[in-house]
Order: sequence, then C-alpha cells, then structure tokens
Amino acid sequence: MLRLQKTLVGWTNTSALWNLLVLPCGCSVSDAAVNGTVGSGAGSPVSNLVSRLGSFTFRRTSSGRVETATDSESDEAASVGGSFFETLTSSEFYKNTKVGDISGTFRWAPFLALQTSDTFLTMLLLLSKYRMKSLPVVEVGGDKIENIITQSSVVHMLAECVGLSWFESWGTKKLSELGLPIMKPLKLVKVNEDQPVLKAFQLMREKGVGGLPVMDTSGAKAIGNISIRDVQYLLTAPKIYKEHRSITTKDFLSAVRHHLQEQHEASPLLHDVITCKKDDAIKDIILKLDSEKIHRIYVVDDKGNTEGVVTLRDIISKLVHEPCHYFGDFFDGVVPLPANSTV
Repeated sequence: MLRLQKTLVGWTNTSALWNLLVLPCGCSVSDAAVNGTVGSGAGSPVSNLVSRLGSFTFRRTSSGRVETATDSESDEAASVGGSFFETLTSSEFYKNTKVGDISGTFRWAPFLALQTSDTFLTMLLLLSKYRMKSLPVVEVGGDKIENIITQSSVVHMLAECVGLSWFESWGTKKLSELGLPIMKPLKLVKVNEDQPVLKAFQLMREKGVGGLPVMDTSGAKAIGNISIRDVQYLLTAPKIYKEHRSITTKDFLSAVRHHLQEQHEASPLLHDVITCKKDDAIKDIILKLDSEKIHRIYVVDDKGNTEGVVTLRDIISKLVHEPCHYFGDFFDGVVPLPANSTV
C-alpha cells in the first residue's frame, strides 16, 4: 500500500525547476548494487528494478557551475554555461531561491514515494493514471533516496521482455486494438512552424503536456518535436537566447541541431520525427521508444499526416487496471481524469 514519507520534505518536477530557472544542487541519488535481472533474485519487484538503474549526482563546482555525473563518468560531468546562465547565477533571485521553494511547487506534500516493498501495480498506476513521471524509492522510515524509477526505465524493462511468452501475447497487438492513440487528432496540442517557440513552451505549461509536435505550413505533417526539456537551450545556447522572444519553432529546431553538432552532443533532436502507424504492433513501438530514448511517438496515416501521439504514459496505462478501492480515498478529488480514460 502506498505511504507518505514524512522524513523527506518535498519533490520537484521538470516544470517546477524550469519555472524558477534553477537546478537543485547538492542533491545526490545513490543506487543499490547492480545485480540479477528483472523478475529474478531476492527482494520485491520494485527493489529489483531499482537495482538495475544507475546513480547520478548534481553538484556545484567552486567556480559556480552545475555539473552532473554518473557512476561511469564522475570525472566527465556536463556543465551548464552561456552568458545568460552566468547572469542568472549572479542575480539575487538565484541566490535567494532555496530547494524548499522549488519542492513546495509539487502538489503532493510532504512527499510521495515508493517503498522497496511496494508492488509493480502500485508503481505502474502512479506512473500512468496518477500522472507521475518519476518516483523516488525509499526505505520505510528512511531519509535516503535509494533510487528513482521513471517512465522511461519501465519502458526499457518492457523492451527487455520481448520474446517472453507473456509479453508476446500482448506486445503483438496493434495500436488500434489497444485503443491508441488515446487523444483524437483535433485534441492534439501542437504548434505551427512559423509560431514563436515561446508559444510552444507556453502551451506545454497551459495544457500540462511534456512535449508537442511542430507542424508544417499545411498543419498536417509534423516536422519536429519540442519537449519541456528543450527550454534548456534558451539558457545554454547564447545565439538562441539572443532571439528567444522572436525565434520561430522551425528556426529554433534548426538552431538547436546546429548547437548540438557544434558541441558533439547526442540528442533525439538531431533526427527526423519518429513516427508509427495504427497498425504497428505495440512491442515495435516500445522498442523504438527505448532505442531512440524518446518519450513520445507520433502516429501518421499512409500520407504521412499526423493523426495522434502515443506517450510512455499511454503505453504503461494499457498494462494495468486499478482494483476497486486500491488506494482507498487517498486520491479522491485530487486527480482529474479525462472523459475517455479507461485506466
């Protein structure tokens, strides 16, 4: 059963961090030893998955730069730079903003987390119906985050299950057979290529979505995808920031690709829009999402016109059904559900 962890004070999401234009520093996440495979070995399903995830650390250097490091690249952390970011870090607003100010923007208080004894069903429901993008994992009564489980890590786990009998019986079904895409074409949140990129980020905030397609002049075909994470390029790429109020979504995508190529950075933005069709098998979609490291894939018709989008949450939601009173009245009146929700 889900429990609130009162030893920890809060949690933040991407939108909350970028709303304040700061990155939490001094936070670390340590993982359990990597061992075994999913579904095998000692411990609960949640703890087994936790043990497969890598650790990472956010830290601030003596020069004031923010760096991130993983187990295998602790000495090769990426830093955030750019004239705008340097100006921001020297401002009183930046200096006076505390981690507690950011954590307070999250709707679950004091803290919503998984325990290592929780079931996969609890985890999948939180990541789908209850709209969590990531879940910290803690021990009962502890004050240490053992790891973080994300929607991406669950989809990666599913990708590793290809070939298993239980997965194949479900994974060979077509998107249309599973009721995907959930959102109708007219409800798809999108921007045209000639609209300002700030309009794209504004729509994401207003509609509560993590990304949207950039449509061509006809409004029928997607030429690119912009996610909430891409707002970082308004900070880290000085050439883009200089024109951030007027640059169009199409020019923004081109400028970001040029910036990434200059920095020799890998990113889904360097590739064409990833698409699929309603007749594609769900397992092929999972493999594509996992291999491309993306959070959404656009559904197109035979002419290449965009018909909808399938997200990681959509896929996870098709794996589970919530038993009656599973969470009691914990979420009553808190989580609004779409009219066509079947979760």
